[in-house]
Amino acid sequence: MKVGFDNKKYVKIQSKKIRERFKLFDKLYLEVGGKLFDDSHAARILPGFKNDVKISMFKELKKDLEIIFCINAGDIERNKTRGEYGITYDQEIIKLINNSKSLGFSVNSVVITLYKNQMSVDKFIKKLNRNGIKTYIHTFTKGYPTDVETIVSEEGYGANPYIETTKKLILVNAPGPGSGKLATCLSQIYHENLRGVNAGYAKFETFPVWNLPLKHPVNLAYEAATADLKDVNMIDPFHLEKYGETAVNYNRDIETFPILKAILNRVMKKDIYFSPTDMGVNMVGFCITNNDVVEEASKKEIVRRYYNELNNYKMGLCDEDTYKKIKLLMNELNIDENYLDVIKPALEKKEKENGTPVIAMKVNRKIITGKQTDLLTPAGTVVLNAIKYLSKIPDDIYLLSPSVLEPMLKLKKEMNSGNRLTLPEVLTALSICSVTNPLAAKAMACLTKLNNSDAHATYIVTNGDKRALKELKINLTCENEFMGEKI
Repeated sequence: MKVGFDNKKYVKIQSKKIRERFKLFDKLYLEVGGKLFDDSHAARILPGFKNDVKISMFKELKKDLEIIFCINAGDIERNKTRGEYGITYDQEIIKLINNSKSLGFSVNSVVITLYKNQMSVDKFIKKLNRNGIKTYIHTFTKGYPTDVETIVSEEGYGANPYIETTKKLILVNAPGPGSGKLATCLSQIYHENLRGVNAGYAKFETFPVWNLPLKHPVNLAYEAATADLKDVNMIDPFHLEKYGETAVNYNRDIETFPILKAILNRVMKKDIYFSPTDMGVNMVGFCITNNDVVEEASKKEIVRRYYNELNNYKMGLCDEDTYKKIKLLMNELNIDENYLDVIKPALEKKEKENGTPVIAMKVNRKIITGKQTDLLTPAGTVVLNAIKYLSKIPDDIYLLSPSVLEPMLKLKKEMNSGNRLTLPEVLTALSICSVTNPLAAKAMACLTKLNNSDAHATYIVTNGDKRALKELKINLTCENEFMGEKI
């Protein structure tokens, strides 16, 4: 993989920037946008960016920080799901807490925002409390967003419970957008300043990148990733007016900045920031080492997002304006649906096989295909074919022993769970066979070499196969149809 981003430099200068910011206050509430763990979007569009770089960075500040997680009560009630993992937001909160604690980070609490006495939310609060996690409830802030005097009063932020924190740096994170991170930060700053604590606010958000051009593919990839939120990148007018410097931000931050500035001024008795860009501590743009590589990666990501939203539309998860917006971004960059090298080969293989479902994968510049067979799903077939290619095992050599396959297939039949092995089942069978078969062990050792490979399916991949491909870090896109058009 060609590298276009200096991860070591990023850790160094981003950590320094955060330290500089929290030295300005007795206590800093840092809103962390995007993913705290496993930032796969950034890793895909900035080759060289490590998925866990944020955590690596905060490890250097671990003694000085604690974490507050936020979740919108409405997202719990609606069972809102994280697309990457197929888990709900409340499950993601549990995952975030466990991951943070396992790395030695101090988790303060979970804030339930926009609470409206939902029964499902009450059950989630009980679950957290019974597992030793403190929870706080925030309702709608009276006066928001226009009545600053009411917002910054006992009726507004004062109505929220004060969250006791002991560290100098408090990270405020959430499983997704609209979770109430900003409101939680501002509420805490209000309470802290009432107590005589010089508490401040800053924002750590990777995208859009303020010092890249407005229409740079990296920034357009952010628009594609947030097409469902209708985010639009814009030149920050406040930054331009104050400093005479062009900076990129996005519509929500720019639209809310005047009210945010007024609130901060009312709480802190002075202006701290003069533009939305001022609030950020984002040094990503200074660490791009090969712009061509990054632009190419970003274009590919936009196409992936297009296919993803097409699939979501098919499944009733978004409106058509979401994928159409991404199509407009593709038009701006003069790219189309066939931009990924794996798409045409997959469709051509399907046609050659008389409509049999197929997945094509690009491995070391070679296109590997796998079709549905009597025994395996396309995902299982293509992964086996790919690792055989990487380990230079001839196609006619079988890696899976009949003595292992037969009882697995028999059990599936008895349980009415299909008559083909899925990718997770194939990997289980391969691991069993590797104990006695050196070739199976050799092939299995190549699984990690599939990381960051592109793959395209001629159908919407679901359930176990989809999750297993993601766990192998394979970038999957799918045609906009169910297998055999069965819903």
